[in-house]
Amino acid sequence: MRQPIAIGVENYKTIIENNYYYIDKTWMLKELADQKGTVNLFTRPRRFGKTLTLSMVRTFFEDERNYKGEKIDNSRYFAGKKIMEAGEKYIGELGQYPVIKLSLKSAKQPNYQMAYGCLRSEIIYEYDRHRYVLEGDFLTEEEKDNYRRILAEKAEPDKYATAIRQLSYYLKKYHGRNAIILIDEYDVPLENAYFRGFYDQMIDFIRSLFESALKTNDALEFAIVTGCLRISKESIFTGLNNLEINSVLSNNYAEYFGFTGEEVEQMLKNYGLEEKLSEVKQWYDGYLFGETEVYNPWSIINYVKTAISESQPFPKPYWSNTSSNSIIRELVEEADSDTKEEIQMLIDGKTIEKPVHEDITYGEIHKSKDNLWNFLFFTGYLKVVSKRFEDRRIYLTMSIPNDEVLTIYEDTIREWFDRQTKAIDFTPFYRAILDGDCSSMQKILKENLRRAISYYDNKEAFYHGMLLGFLLAMPDYVPKSNRECGNGRPDIALVPYDEEAPVIIMELKVCKKFTEMAEGCQAALDQIEEKDYAAPFLDKGYTKIMKYGICFCEKTCMVEIR
Repeated sequence: MRQPIAIGVENYKTIIENNYYYIDKTWMLKELADQKGTVNLFTRPRRFGKTLTLSMVRTFFEDERNYKGEKIDNSRYFAGKKIMEAGEKYIGELGQYPVIKLSLKSAKQPNYQMAYGCLRSEIIYEYDRHRYVLEGDFLTEEEKDNYRRILAEKAEPDKYATAIRQLSYYLKKYHGRNAIILIDEYDVPLENAYFRGFYDQMIDFIRSLFESALKTNDALEFAIVTGCLRISKESIFTGLNNLEINSVLSNNYAEYFGFTGEEVEQMLKNYGLEEKLSEVKQWYDGYLFGETEVYNPWSIINYVKTAISESQPFPKPYWSNTSSNSIIRELVEEADSDTKEEIQMLIDGKTIEKPVHEDITYGEIHKSKDNLWNFLFFTGYLKVVSKRFEDRRIYLTMSIPNDEVLTIYEDTIREWFDRQTKAIDFTPFYRAILDGDCSSMQKILKENLRRAISYYDNKEAFYHGMLLGFLLAMPDYVPKSNRECGNGRPDIALVPYDEEAPVIIMELKVCKKFTEMAEGCQAALDQIEEKDYAAPFLDKGYTKIMKYGICFCEKTCMVEIR
């Protein structure tokens, strides 16, 4: 029987206990033991397996105890896994360390008090999970009292900023070994605070938490911190000289976040979907971590689970539906002419080159367009194609990773354009149509075309949709699109409620050269005549027909009437 596929399950034990499909990433445990980085920062886009990875690390290394202090054996969760082939040196590390795991992803609240409250609750949860240290004489009575005050939420606020370091100290006294500290999604509260307006307050708390736990902590064995973005040392990791950064540009650990090509091919084969490989590659592949090409794991597991239950599965933008994609919206809405041109190039499948800034703050995102492009790269909206080094700086050539991310750009642009269109008064345009004023029609159409980001250029469907959108609010007329009429289907027919008003027929053409627009207009008008689009309206009793041929070329157009 095929293993069930879990969606959104980020607990390693749950996946193993329920026999969910799992792509074995346990060899990472060997590399962690070999490289022995004291504080390891892993930055990857959202939904690339960071939380599950930390859950696996905790399950392997943790000397886990119940409330009575009785040891819990986690070895069964690694039976048959790759790490068990690494040798006794590594297997001997299983279940040997106290582990503190703190998730910051819940701190997405509208104000600092609520966000701080969520972070404090996470700290209290870890204290409660390790309350067995209160048993026996490992801690002094004063230490036990401090521990209980944290649990009861009676400690002073500053005590929670140093509570993780203090917990590691208590655990070391109990276990006789240094603690491993795992901090997941460390930048979520910072991103939320930046957009909500309390960034300075939040960064002060996070800085204190990190400095005490990771910088001045003699009870620390090693730490792993995960997030989407590398925040500058000056903001968070002040003076943290033992920080090892593993970003999407690093070769270390590159294959452990996301699915490699071999892993995806094997998964598709296991579920009888081998013929879908090219489609899956086009939609969900394209990320490059270090020199390793990877697929988006969230999208792959969603695609496969959907595909095995549907007779004709189609790819969907699973990853894009997990976020507001607000950063793309900001890029589009604030784009100047240069940025619009760069967006156009990306959507056309081309590349842009930008200097890389690996450590930035949220407050710096909008200081320059380069910072914004860097943010898009490190959060998964762009991929690296090539790198070069010049004038003591690294330059990245970047492109859109795949069709899934391309839809985010396209949908965001379309939504932005639609909002812009609704705010415009098209009364002069309607008047020009009824007056047969081709010159004014051209002028208004050109003005709106030049405001748009032109990923649609040379796509008749866009021009058609744009023009139809302009006409939806035309008083006393019903716009009809591609309705059967005469011997064909006119692009747009404006049908009046008043039988004495003119019926307006519009046929659209697109050309590649500006010099071909006049010819395109004539071809459109000829098509109206040849297909006899006016006949049904004349038969119905309308006496006046206005026929427009409109030809588009990039951000300009020509309008002619017959």
